[in-house]
Amino acid sequence: MEKPPFEVNKELQGWLLFWARLELVPAGSDQLAALRTEVVRRARARLTMETLATDPTVSALRKLFKTAGCDPTRYRPSSEALLRRVLKGEELPALHPLVDINNCLSVELAVPCCVMRAGSFAPPLILRAGKEGESYESLRGPFNLEGKPLLADILGPLDAPITGSERVKITAESDIAWLVAYCPDQTIAAESARDKLLQLLAAAPVAQASQISAI
Repeated sequence: MEKPPFEVNKELQGWLLFWARLELVPAGSDQLAALRTEVVRRARARLTMETLATDPTVSALRKLFKTAGCDPTRYRPSSEALLRRVLKGEELPALHPLVDINNCLSVELAVPCCVMRAGSFAPPLILRAGKEGESYESLRGPFNLEGKPLLADILGPLDAPITGSERVKITAESDIAWLVAYCPDQTIAAESARDKLLQLLAAAPVAQASQISAI
């Protein structure tokens, strides 16, 4: 699989960053609701609250968080937090078609995923651990990034696989975005992530995926 069309470097080892450019199309809203329901059903069929921590991908992500300097039981990967809500009985909410596909992929792969508004970041990008004193305005308010895995551009941190940032978030007007999936390279291959994304988009054709890549 090709590399992303912009420079991405990794200081943290053991990660596979899967990228896809998503372009919204005006269709598939009914299918999207059904897809969210089906993704939740599949998650509950393969996982329970008792088995979640021993899932190979969830376990591998926890190890990667620890290597970066982050306690994954205190600051959970966003995918694990999402799966825990689903396994406790919550449904996947209808937010924005691009965000909904992102959340479905996160549940299916059990990895953190983020959709970043096109034009909201400035390459080159780097995957690294947060430095002392670093923080950003997350979707949940001010968030301390020290010792946490994060993605940064020339302007500073722009996303963390714990909680996303206000800077890159999808808005109601967003129709093009970059999706990034933070995968442990020991448990997920780029081709598997690509195939799963394409399956989701075939089931709910709300967007077209182009420039699919990984590093």
